[in-house]
Order: sequence, then C-alpha cells, then structure tokens
Amino acid sequence: MVGFKTIARTALAVPACFAFLTGCGESQNVSDGVSLPRQETLYLSGQQWGTPTSFNPLAESWMATWPVGGRFNLMYEPLITYNTLNGALEPLLGTLVPELSNNDSVVIDLNPAARWSDGKPVNSEDVKYIFTKGSVSTVEQIAAIHVDTLYEASADSASPKKMIGERLSFMVAKDKRNNPLSVMDLLQAIRIVPSHVFAELEKQNKGDLAEVKKLMLDKNPLDGKAPVVSGPYNLDSYSSTKIILKRRDDYWGNAALHEGKLPAPKYIVHPIYKSNEHSTIAMREGNLDASMSFIPRIERKAISGIHTWYDQAPYFVPGAMPMLFINTTKEPLNNKIFRRALATAIDYVAIKQFAVSKYTADIRSGLIMPTSLEGEYINEEDVEKYGVKLNLRGADKINTVKKMIEEAGFKSIFNKDGSLSHMETKDGKKLPTLFITCPAGWTDWEAIVTIAVEGMRAAGIDVREGFVDGGQYWPAMGTGNFDLVMHKPSADVSPSLPWSRFNEVMGVARDWQPIGAWAGTNIGRYNKPGSPEYRPEVDSLLNLIPLMTDSEQKKEAYRTLNRVFMEDQPAIPLAYLPEQFYEFSDRVWTNWPTEKNPYAPPQLPWIASGIKILWNLQLKK
Repeated sequence: MVGFKTIARTALAVPACFAFLTGCGESQNVSDGVSLPRQETLYLSGQQWGTPTSFNPLAESWMATWPVGGRFNLMYEPLITYNTLNGALEPLLGTLVPELSNNDSVVIDLNPAARWSDGKPVNSEDVKYIFTKGSVSTVEQIAAIHVDTLYEASADSASPKKMIGERLSFMVAKDKRNNPLSVMDLLQAIRIVPSHVFAELEKQNKGDLAEVKKLMLDKNPLDGKAPVVSGPYNLDSYSSTKIILKRRDDYWGNAALHEGKLPAPKYIVHPIYKSNEHSTIAMREGNLDASMSFIPRIERKAISGIHTWYDQAPYFVPGAMPMLFINTTKEPLNNKIFRRALATAIDYVAIKQFAVSKYTADIRSGLIMPTSLEGEYINEEDVEKYGVKLNLRGADKINTVKKMIEEAGFKSIFNKDGSLSHMETKDGKKLPTLFITCPAGWTDWEAIVTIAVEGMRAAGIDVREGFVDGGQYWPAMGTGNFDLVMHKPSADVSPSLPWSRFNEVMGVARDWQPIGAWAGTNIGRYNKPGSPEYRPEVDSLLNLIPLMTDSEQKKEAYRTLNRVFMEDQPAIPLAYLPEQFYEFSDRVWTNWPTEKNPYAPPQLPWIASGIKILWNLQLKK
C-alpha cells in the first residue's frame, strides 16, 4: 500500500528570532531589502519548520520543501482534488469520468486548457512520467495507463478531425492489490511534473534519475529561470526564515476553473518559525493570516482575531485519529483481554479537556469516525455490545480494569505505601515495565501519553512514558521495536477512508512483517498468518471492501471489521482531531470558509480543494 504523509511538529520551548515579524502597516519586511505590500500578501504557516532543502517534486519526502514536498497544489498540481466536506472528487488538471470508471479502471479526462508555465500543454506524457518514473512507486496499484485521443464531433467525415483532449484510463492492478480505492487516492495525491523538463535533466545526467532527484530545482536548470510549474504560484525567493511565492497571472486555471478571476493574494509567504508559540504570537498580532499549528485553548484567542471552522468546541472538523498502537507479539500485550484493559484504564475526558483543548468529540470504541464521510458505517448496537467501557470513572474504572487484568492471567504487585511496584504472571514471573514511545516535543501527544500512563498505573498496569527524538521514533515504529507507540494512521482525509485506516491498523496477510523487518502497515504485528489467533475474516474483508459497490453490503462488511477490532483491540483510539488545525485571522483577509460559509473545506489554501480559498479571499474594508 502506497502511503502519503506530511508530518511537521515542533517543541514549544525552542527559542527563536522573530524580528522579521514586527510591524503590521502598509508593508512588511520579509527579507533583507525586500518589502511586500501587506494588502497583496498572504502569510501562511505550519508546514515548514526548517531551512529549505529542495524544491524538487521528485525529491524524497523528507528532503522536499513546502510547497513541493506534500499534497500542495500551489506549484505542481494533481489530476483531481478531494473535497473533505462532501467526498466529491473535483476537477483540476483533469476531470473524473464516473460513468466510465469501475473496479477495472479509473478514467480521467485531461483538461485541454492545462498549460505549464513555459506555455507547453500538460499531456499524457507528463502523467505517465510521474506515475512510472517519479518518486512514488505505483506498480502495486496501477497495471497500466491507457491513453485515448478525444476528437471534436463533426458531421463532415471528409474533414480532418480536431483533437480536443486526452482520456486516461488507470488500469487497476488486478493481479496485485486489486484496489480501485487506492488508485483514487493516488490520483488526488500525486503531483504531475513536466516530462519535457525532467527527460532533458535525465539526459544531462546520463539517465541517472537518482541524480536528478538530488537537484535543488529552485530554478529551472535548463535556462536558469523560474521552475516550470502548472500551478497558480511559483517560487519567488527563499531563505532560512521564509519562503515567498508569487502569483502567476497567466495561470491556465484562472480562465478554465475560476471564471477569469485571479487569486486574491499576489504573494504567499510561509514564515519559518521555530515553534508553535511564535506562530501563535504572529497570528495574534495580525502578522500571520492562517496556520495549521496546534494552538491550545483556541477559545481564548478569538478576542485576538483568531478563528476556526466552528465557533464552539470542538472548533475543528475531525479527520484523523491518533492512537496507541500495541505490539501484539509481546507478553502481556499479546493477550486481547489485557489490551482491552489498557483501553479501559485511560481517562478520555482528561485527554479531551487538557491534552487536546476540547478539540475532539467524545471518543467511542471502534475505528470508524462519527463524521459525515464515514459515520454511516457505525453500528451503535455493536459499539455498546463489543466496545470497551470508555466512560467509566473513579473506582468503577479501576475495579473494572483490575478484574480484566486478573482475567487475562496477570496480577499487579504494590508497595507498602500503595504505589505500584511491578506486574507478574499468575505463576509469579515478573514482567518488565511497558513503555509508550512518543516523539519528544510534540506537546499535545506528550500530554495524551502522560494522561494515559496515569490512568493505567492507577489501575495496576506497569507502564511509563518513553519520550524519544525523531531519530529513534520512526525506526522504532517501523521495525516494531516498541511496546506501545503513538501514531496517527491515515492522517490525510482521502477517498479510501475508512478502509485505509482499517488497513493501516489491522493489515492484510501479505503485508505482515516480523519484528525487525520494516512494516508500513500493521506496525503492531496483529493477526499473524498461521497463528492460533489469526482471523481470516480480517484479511478477506480488507481485500473485498474496495471492490464493493452495494452500499448495504459495504455497511455490513465494515460492521464486521469494526466488531473484530473492538473484540481484539490491536490499537487504542484516543481522540478525533482534524486533518490539519485550520486557524485563520480576519485582520487583513476575510471571507475564510467556516461552518456558516462552507464554500471550501477547512484546510490551508494550499492543499486539495482548500486551494479554492485563494480566489475567494477579500481584503478587510
């Protein structure tokens, strides 16, 4: 399964210089000798936290810089975009042809108006280049891309036919993943690049694509001018403190998609802050217009002109589910009763109130989020019958967890002062202390882990916090070198949800990896094929759901899959948080989308359907 993630987090305690943030008059100094008119400039933050390293769309994800390295539409664009409010696949470089799309292929008509900034048309060669030679392998999902030429209808058969466009059929790899849902994910996630530029760069580098990927591409190496892009903005300049983009007034989409309008801001600036705290200060002072950084206690910031999608809690539209993944190969974590005891012990009210500032609805058992896009798959009767009791409080919670620990075959040993010493098996074998691995400095996650540990220890479970740096966190998670680990599966809202979340948590048999080998899904090594605990229905349903077209059949399939998850508890969902924290200031720019004005999803105007915000912003009068 190909995954797409962009995660940028930082500690709040790192000092930073923000002299370049001062002032909020007619213009604002953003670099030495450069002054941009405030009424023409949109300041956005939350994605870039370090000095730019590469603007190459083929670069490895950890190297590429905003607005190139993730699902950003400002310079390079995908074929279609996904509207996270209504689940619609909206046109961009192409248009989905639903009447021709099925389980065998997904069909896209390229927009004949689409042009690169050097004037050349965006064509099928560009699409095939990135899908076959780009930075993302698609062979597991797409068997081939068939191209048909579309011609204008003519009554005169003798006249030459006029070409009006190209139709691309993305053939589902039936002998591999056989998953049209994942193909849809790819079509809205992969940004198309100009093949005529990259083919020449390959030629100059003797066919070595790896060398091409190392190029900075802050300029077009072929002529030293600006990069060749299809999007509405291009790179103007950058430094260690900011990235500046400038509007392309000749952008093809202005006429083809936006009735001839230009995006409202002439410039987009991404200041590079050292912490979320400094981003919040800039927002409060009117020097920042929108951010996706975590701002605690957002209700206290409204008086400073900082707003969110909802006026009241939870303030943000839920889209992601941070959770504790459990290493199901280790004792006592290989016992599903003990795993359910872990989930029962956590104080979810405290997480909601204190760790995530009330930015979540009440959590419930299961892997399906109660949203407009997937809530129809929740079966309330099953949640009540098979789910753990998440709303227990005080002595009821502690006593329930202790009974579950005993039922699982373990016991808690306490010191004379009543504090927890350790845990043992029934035959007296001492168990090692469990640790929850979590990135140090991710303050909201650290708070969640601290609350989880307090609840578990109070109920007799010997567990401690394990805050580590990124250099330890990512390898530990992929190789299974953890007891429990904080992770946010399927962090991007995409067409394949909730299937992709189930797949990432529970996994299909072909992707199961032993401890020490790298796992991209099912990092907890749940449901080992051939083991006594193996449940074949998980594998079967994960393979069948992407091919289901009957809505009732799909509901029943998700109901079964969710019930198995609740019974076996291979991970512990902790909160419903947004895909990104969408916060905006109306001091300079107004008409941001909100619950009362939902013309675009609650996203920063650089991603997916959220980019349409740029054509709708208005200067405050």
